[in-house]
Amino acid sequence: MEGIFERTGLLLGDKAMERLKKSRVAVFGAGGVGGYVIEALVRSGIGELDIIDRDTVSVSNINRQIIATTETVGMYKAEAAAARAKTINPDVIIHAHNVFFTPENADQFDFSKYDFIVDAVDTVSAKLELIMRADSSGTPIISSMGAGNKLHPELFEIADIYKTSVCPLARVMRKELKKRGIRKLTVVYSKEEPRKPARRIYDTESGKLTPASAAFVPSAAGLIIAGHVVRTLAETD
Repeated sequence: MEGIFERTGLLLGDKAMERLKKSRVAVFGAGGVGGYVIEALVRSGIGELDIIDRDTVSVSNINRQIIATTETVGMYKAEAAAARAKTINPDVIIHAHNVFFTPENADQFDFSKYDFIVDAVDTVSAKLELIMRADSSGTPIISSMGAGNKLHPELFEIADIYKTSVCPLARVMRKELKKRGIRKLTVVYSKEEPRKPARRIYDTESGKLTPASAAFVPSAAGLIIAGHVVRTLAETD
């Protein structure tokens, strides 16, 4: 295996690399976590990616989102991620969807086309719909729990949602998934207690308190997720 993926091929083997090339992964959310998922999947040889996010890059994203630079401010995140992916692997097939995934537009997506789904969205309603759709289509999914207000990337781990603790988002998701009859879900989460922001800033649209963030926390969560996806699709440990 020569070229871009030579070193990865030395690790995984040619058959695994061929499986990755033939795989299609959907990443819902291209922000702090999702951007690094996309980055690592492209650099690992995934052949086809769907990127779903309607948000645009803002200056406040630059501290933690790999697609956010002074040159991409104002671009749709899905398109910025797609453009970056093509500079890494010109042969990768990218479908950029400039939409927020919601229960109302879920029918726009055929989940049976995907070999893996990554949930890196922010809202509980969207997460629940993604998980339900993945479950009904039999498509594997991994879901990101809270990465905001945290300082220790080394505390992230992969677990089943029902074995999580501390994380406030995971607590809500456990309750809601149990109501819906979902008995298992692979997630990446941290037992670190969320910190209180040094000062309060509220989102002008939602009115919600803006979470604090650091470059090395959501990126770690995204890379852990990407590793899980690659290992699963490559059928290696």
